[in-house]
Formats: sequence, structure tokens, C-alpha cells
Amino acid sequence: MAEFRRKLYRRGSSFETTIPMPLLFALDKSKKYNIVFAYDEEANRWYIKFEGQEGEKKD
Repeated sequence: MAEFRRKLYRRGSSFETTIPMPLLFALDKSKKYNIVFAYDEEANRWYIKFEGQEGEKKD
């Protein structure tokens, strides 16, 4: 099992983190994506999904 640890960074009144490149290998780098973080209460786990933004390309 692969494991990634990321730091949380304070940005104003919220926090942010980065997504490790190994998780992005299958994405088309010429497109833009939304990243969806989903929490499963029963399993007590977080999941991430990548959703393509229709009709938008990265410049």
C-alpha cells in the first residue's frame, strides 16, 4: 500500500495542501480539473476524485 503525507498550510482564515504528483499521473495535463474530497463516515476515510471541467483547456 502506498502512503502519502502532506503538510497543511495556513492561508488567511483557511488551510490548503498540495496533491502529490503520483496521484496525478493518469490525468491529461492539458485539461483543468476540480478535485472533490469526499468523507465516508462509516469507514472514517477520505477519498479524492478528479472531475474534468467541460470545455476548458489550460493555457
